Amino acid sequence: MKTFTGIREVFSIFQNKESYFDDINNQQSNRLIFSQILLICGFAFLYGLVMGSYHSFLQSLVTGLKVIVLFLSTVIICFPSFFIIQQVLGSKMSFRQMMVIVLSGVVLTATIALSFAPIVIVFQVTGGNYHFLQLLHVAIFIFAGIFGMRLMVDALKFACENKNIYPQIGVTVFRIWIIILAFVGIQLAWNLRPFLCDKNEEFKLFRKYEGNFYTAIVYSVEQLASPKKPGKPEVMKAPVNLSDTVSKKSTGAENILNQIRK
Repeated sequence: MKTFTGIREVFSIFQNKESYFDDINNQQSNRLIFSQILLICGFAFLYGLVMGSYHSFLQSLVTGLKVIVLFLSTVIICFPSFFIIQQVLGSKMSFRQMMVIVLSGVVLTATIALSFAPIVIVFQVTGGNYHFLQLLHVAIFIFAGIFGMRLMVDALKFACENKNIYPQIGVTVFRIWIIILAFVGIQLAWNLRPFLCDKNEEFKLFRKYEGNFYTAIVYSVEQLASPKKPGKPEVMKAPVNLSDTVSKKSTGAENILNQIRK
């Protein structure tokens, strides 16, 4: 019952952002942080199940765990720099309050991503190919991430304007930190790949090859625009030169006559 109440409190931010952040206190924030992490893990795992189900059941389970690691690792890696910089700038927000704000954005990101799961399933069932689904998942993560980052910015603006516990310059710095957060997430996702395996490939826990995330996206776009058919390329035979053939035959005949005369 307490867990359900905590989850309901997490989702109350979507209806009333101002009162949500205004009512946060130290005792309440501990329960909220636990509920937020629980929701992130649950929603990320479910979306990963749908994402990996394109290949196999094993890939589905592994992808679910990978998406959880991706979300939580990105926050763990980037949050210390965010907290220290904000304290240097004069923020009066506590560690728990900042953590609640950041996790709220991640919860919204995971929630929106999971809401697209039925659409992903439709494309998988109706024959969406590997490259199209790869681009679809990237678009979903970008779309969901934009709303999650926007929620964090709104919370910091509220703390700056109404509660006077957050400096105005901190909001500007936070926008830069969002860019860093995005690049860290992209790099982690690239190292945790594959999330979505081609049906023609065998199961792989991790993939090893050269390149980066951006070249992989460009390649997927090129495959959708002009797909290459599988199979061995045809060997082109050199054209036959008729004059060379005639000259070779005549030269051979002359050699035979010369041998007879001798």
